[in-house]
Amino acid sequence: MSFEKCKYITSLLSDFDKPWFFAGGWAIDLFIGRETRNHSDIEIALYRKDQLEIKAYLKEWDFKKVVKGEFYLWKNEFLELPIHEIHAFNNRNKDIMEILLNETTEGNWLFRRNFKISYPLNSLWSYSNEGMPYLNPEITLLYKTKNTRKKDHDDFITVKDFLSEKQKEWLKNAIILQEPNHRWIDLL
Repeated sequence: MSFEKCKYITSLLSDFDKPWFFAGGWAIDLFIGRETRNHSDIEIALYRKDQLEIKAYLKEWDFKKVVKGEFYLWKNEFLELPIHEIHAFNNRNKDIMEILLNETTEGNWLFRRNFKISYPLNSLWSYSNEGMPYLNPEITLLYKTKNTRKKDHDDFITVKDFLSEKQKEWLKNAIILQEPNHRWIDLL
């Protein structure tokens, strides 16, 4: 398996001049360097402040915002929390991409569910050997602690032994703050 979906999105966004990176299971696989499971969707993350720029860049796409689990047409309003998920649809070739908005403050990323959890922006993402940007695995896994599904737990088991001690320590501390009874704490 060779990350064809990720290569396509990387090519599509090659001229987009704002930071963006793969999220979810793709981020885990890009970190490891191989596809470890089938992915039903493709998610990218970007900074909330850049949301209107991605919409302008993908001007031929249609966009819907997700509000309390329901899809609504996203016009040109600036989306604020709690809205953090946008779905982009290219009707010409039937592409679908999920866009996840991330909170930032000067120099830091903030976990939208708990602003006490932060991470330096300059360390938030990395690049695969093929130059594809991905959200670092400790951040990706933190998002997966809410309503952890089987595929989320499988991602954790797949990647945990690849994490550095620093990544494990940050993730463990963040989970203790956010989900103090989560089963991953004892596995880190």
